[in-house]
Amino acid sequence: MAGGASAAVELTVGEREVRISNPDRVYFPESGATKLDLVQYYLSVGDGIVNALRERPCMLHRFPKGLPGGKVHQKRLPSGAPDWVSTVRVYFPRYGRHADELCVGELAEVIWAVQMSTVEFHPWNSRRADIESPDEWRIDLDPMPDCPWPRVQRVAGVVREVLDEIGAVGWPKMSGGKGLHVYVRIAPDHGFQQVRRAALAFAEEVRRRAPDDVTTTWWRRDRDPAQLFIDYNQNARDHTIAAAYSVRGNPAATVSAPVRWDEIDDIHPRDFTIATVPERYRHLGDLHAGMDDAVFDLGQLIEWADRDEVDLDEDPGSES
Repeated sequence: MAGGASAAVELTVGEREVRISNPDRVYFPESGATKLDLVQYYLSVGDGIVNALRERPCMLHRFPKGLPGGKVHQKRLPSGAPDWVSTVRVYFPRYGRHADELCVGELAEVIWAVQMSTVEFHPWNSRRADIESPDEWRIDLDPMPDCPWPRVQRVAGVVREVLDEIGAVGWPKMSGGKGLHVYVRIAPDHGFQQVRRAALAFAEEVRRRAPDDVTTTWWRRDRDPAQLFIDYNQNARDHTIAAAYSVRGNPAATVSAPVRWDEIDDIHPRDFTIATVPERYRHLGDLHAGMDDAVFDLGQLIEWADRDEVDLDEDPGSES
């Protein structure tokens, strides 16, 4: 499609009408995918993206002129929102400010955000009912620059092994970049600090089992560039990662797609894009749909953290 101005289209999304302006604007030059293609993608995974975002404060990565025009990180809801778009007020102590962030409850809100040039959705790991108490523990397998994909696959197997031993159900997904995420639903009984301590205790156990593959060293300059970093600080307050089913703002338009444990050995990050995921979703449905029914008690990991005297003196906002 051509990338110039084009006539707006009106879409019915549930009970809402959403106007899509400039539907033919090219967002992803490598494939020629347009704004309307992005809208159609999110419609195709509608239940999945809503389940991933539901009732969570959500930061938006917007590309008003497509990828070539650069990214805008937006916490506050873009201006001009219809009155049916939901928000939640979040306080940021570091800056002494509040922000009204998007808080999705229906698919039309996702599509409206795409109309406002959103490509990526980055939700909190807590919900509107109690923003300060996470209900999602996130295991971020973040490869360093020289870390090969087979190492990520191998460490994923160790992660699953430890989760099985402690009785936790892990829900893996591609990061949309070069890594892998695993989510665990938890009861919202602890604050961010305790969840983060538990996440580090778990990461240290994985490192002990795979010392040649894994690092938990916080400072990037001190890490082996060929290892995989388990980024436990993704569980810190206001740290967000791309939601399940979120498109990523890269030339290939990759997707942070849920996957099954039994397919991790045979897949590659480039397999999951806005062109391939819709058919996969039609065939498999939402692979994370059962997450709310598999709640894990963090108590054992908090005991590990106490036993190991886990120290969280580092400022998680200082380096990633």
